[in-house]
Amino acid sequence: MTPSKNRLGRGLGSIIAGAKTQPLAKAETPAVPAATSVAVLPILPSSAPEFRAIAVNSVEPNPRQPRRDFDEASIQELADSIRSEGLIQPIVVRQTGDKYELIAGERRWRACKMLGLSVIPARVIVATDASSAVMALIENLQRRDLNPVEESLGYASLVRDFSLTQEEAGERVGKGRATVANALRLLGLATEIQGYLSKGLISTGHAKVLLMVTDTARRLVLARRTIEGGWSVRDLEREARRAKAAQHQNRDMPEAEATVIEDLEKRIAKKLNTRVSVKHTPKHGRIVIEYFGNEDLQRILEMLGVNE
Repeated sequence: MTPSKNRLGRGLGSIIAGAKTQPLAKAETPAVPAATSVAVLPILPSSAPEFRAIAVNSVEPNPRQPRRDFDEASIQELADSIRSEGLIQPIVVRQTGDKYELIAGERRWRACKMLGLSVIPARVIVATDASSAVMALIENLQRRDLNPVEESLGYASLVRDFSLTQEEAGERVGKGRATVANALRLLGLATEIQGYLSKGLISTGHAKVLLMVTDTARRLVLARRTIEGGWSVRDLEREARRAKAAQHQNRDMPEAEATVIEDLEKRIAKKLNTRVSVKHTPKHGRIVIEYFGNEDLQRILEMLGVNE
């Protein structure tokens, strides 16, 4: 495994270097379980007593790990690499009682567990809760392992759990305040839309456009239409502007009547899963139902019970 060349601010290495190390009389002797003949443990430097071999089962995940999704296939590939070439880079942990809490290297730890290894090389440091959370976030950011929602949740944890301002949180991970602020805004999207973003079905650019739509029901419809129609960010911007205009089309009505029309639009749109406009006057009106292609038209016709 080749360490990432990307650096954020001071970088994970400098933060770890600045942390206190756990003193040891001497490094423990690594032991590979008899079940495997693979030399998976690197030579631990005797001049750096903070490096030691620890029991795999004594390691616990970091509760503030920003990464939520771990791809089993990629971990299997990593396990195969460790089996073939050995584990080049130790994990980083801090001691909590008789256990060790992961700070960096959860994928490596999971891969070693998958291989059934009993010990794993680790660097044991002393770190506060805040430092542990920051280092876990930085490692994932440097490796580009986080999806946009996970990154946002990581920043939110720093702000919420450690009473940091957005600017302070940004400084800790080498990001500007605006970057943190924009990331946190993504958490204002509905859970369903966050799911689309996490899975890569929509981009961060799409998400930023959706945030411009104040009506949550319209946001959801636009997000679904973006995926179904394969819209670009520019396509979505155009449709968002149309949605915004539709919100004001009945603004000359009495407030109570406009509210009823808006609610009717939402209910029809939710039922048909498409954008709907209701243009109403006391004497006449019309309902405009949008569709996207022949298949979408057929779908709507079937939902309306209209047979060809």
